[in-house]
Amino acid sequence: MQNTLNAVTSDETQRTIEQVIHESIVEARNACGLHGDTSQECAVAWDIVEELQAEKSHRSKEVQVKTSLDKYCSLHPEAVECRVYDV
Repeated sequence: MQNTLNAVTSDETQRTIEQVIHESIVEARNACGLHGDTSQECAVAWDIVEELQAEKSHRSKEVQVKTSLDKYCSLHPEAVECRVYDV
């Protein structure tokens, strides 16, 4: 299970987080089938799936598309169009 988390952050592998989540779901289903739905192994496997899904959600929030105004303001923060007023 620890290898699953390392695969997401490792630069040498080219697997996407979606692939790792899919593989973790398969592992979780196998663990629950092997040890039972109420076992510790089953719970841990599904916790890993939840953590990976949370990481995917967190990463998608970080990658926001900049508008042309955002790009302009990053180059010209002193411009009138880029001023932000606290209300």
